[in-house]
Parts: sequence; C-alpha cells; structure tokens
Amino acid sequence: MMLWFFSFLGLFLLLISGDFLVRGAIELSSRLGISALLVSLTIVAFGTSAPELIVAIKATLSGAPGLAMGNVVGSNIANILLVLGLPLLLVRLQTDIADTRRSFVFMIFASVLFVFLGTSGSFSWPYGVVLLSLLIFILADTFRQGRQNVENFENKIGKSKSWSTIIFFLLLGIVGLPLGADILVKNASLLAKDYGISDAIIGLTLVAIGTSLPELATTFVAVMRNKADVVLGNLIGSNIFNLLAIIGITSLIFPVPVDPTFISFDFWVMLGASFIIAPFIFLNMQFNRFSGFIFTMLYGSYLVSILS
Repeated sequence: MMLWFFSFLGLFLLLISGDFLVRGAIELSSRLGISALLVSLTIVAFGTSAPELIVAIKATLSGAPGLAMGNVVGSNIANILLVLGLPLLLVRLQTDIADTRRSFVFMIFASVLFVFLGTSGSFSWPYGVVLLSLLIFILADTFRQGRQNVENFENKIGKSKSWSTIIFFLLLGIVGLPLGADILVKNASLLAKDYGISDAIIGLTLVAIGTSLPELATTFVAVMRNKADVVLGNLIGSNIFNLLAIIGITSLIFPVPVDPTFISFDFWVMLGASFIIAPFIFLNMQFNRFSGFIFTMLYGSYLVSILS
C-alpha cells in the first residue's frame, strides 16, 4: 500500500513541479517577446518533457533502463492519442499553421530514425550523439524560423508576472522535478517486482501516463482557447524532445537496451500514432469530437493489448 502511496506522491510532485516550470518558462518567454509556436515547440515542450528526462536518467542509473525506454515510447503514444484525444472530446480544433507542418516533418523524421536505430537492440553512446546532433539542428532551424515571424506572445497570455515570480516558478520546477522523479522511479520499480510486471510495462503505462500529464494540462488549456499553435507545438516539440534529448542524453550515460517487444510492437504503434495526425496538419482538417473519440479508443485498445 505504501508503495502505491509513494508512487502517486512522486507523480504529484512531478506534476506540480512541471507546472511551475512551464508557467515560469512561458512568463519568461513573454517578457522576451517570443512567438507562441516557438515557445510551444521549445520552452513549453522541454518543460513538459522534463519529467520524462529526469525519470529516464534516474531509471537508467537505478539499473532499470527498460523503464526509461518504456517511459519515452509510452509518453509519445500517450501524447498523440490520449493527451490530444481527451480535450477533443470537449471542443474542436482547427489547424491552419504552415510552420507546424515543418515541425511535424521533423517529428516524423526523428521517429523513423529512432525506430531504425532501435532495431539494433540497444542505444549506445554513438547513437546518443546522432540523436542529440539532430536535436541541435532542429532547434537551430526552429529558432531561425521563429526570428522570421515573431509574434508578441504576451498578448496571448496576458500581462507578464514580475521577475521575482518568474524566478520563483523556475526554481520550484527545477528542485521539485528530480525529487518527484526519484520517488516515482524507486517505487514504480518495486511495484513491478511485487506484481511480477516488467519495468518496460510499468514504463509504458503508469509512468508514461503520469509524466504525460503536464502535456495534458497544457493541451486542455490551449484547446479551450482554440490555440492550435500552442497545442500542436507542445505535442510535436515534446515528442521530439522525448526521442532525441531523453534517449540521447540517457544513452551517453549508459547503453539503453531495447526490449524485443518494443521492436515488434510498441515502436510501430508510436509511428502509427504520429502518422495518424498527418491529414489534419497537411490538409487543414478539423480536429473534432469524433477524431478525439477515435484517438482515445485507440489508446485504450493499446493499453489493453500490452496489459493482456
């Protein structure tokens, strides 16, 4: 019982800390006058992916690399099917942002490269260098595009908070994230052993959903305000960071083994979830309640398949 309590305590700390980090980053970007899409693709995406990064590093150092891989792959699947699907059950979302298409292509390329490298059975440090190099290229291109079309992001979120408040939010996020991750990884691994469940399955379910909740909270707010650039920028950027930064950094510390089930099933679900939103982005199709229902049902089916 205490293991469950501390697992959810770790998740709670991750969520609260991630929220503070994102709020601080958004307020900071507002003062710097950065566009909404650029903020979502970089600062917000990195902030909401910070729990996954901390969990992956902690899991690898704790001798549970399967948890790290499961967390990343599971989070990417959850980001598209669950994090985007649930808010769409409430409201529709129209996409007509050309810059999003460029970022989406980067996400697809990163996903395909990740799966290709993963079929080797392990992510070693040379693979980590490749992933991080691609991330640097994408970030450089994103900032270059952002400078060409800068919006006043402050108009979208209201008056900026004071510098002291911004620093306070950032510090709370930076301190709370590793603490919450440490509690979560230790107790999630113990739960896996108690129930005879592999670290990979725990990472694909409990930890993946838990660390995707910051993205879910951000997406709910953005969808309710019909901010398609924030919604898609956050999800696309988060998925890119998960694949390139998290596994890239983690594999520089220790080789990250790939369970055969990832190669035979989960990798392809992740790719399918990524490609499923392509028509909405390239054809300017509307994300409606029906698409939200389909996404959510697909995620439910995925959970049933890996737990059965």
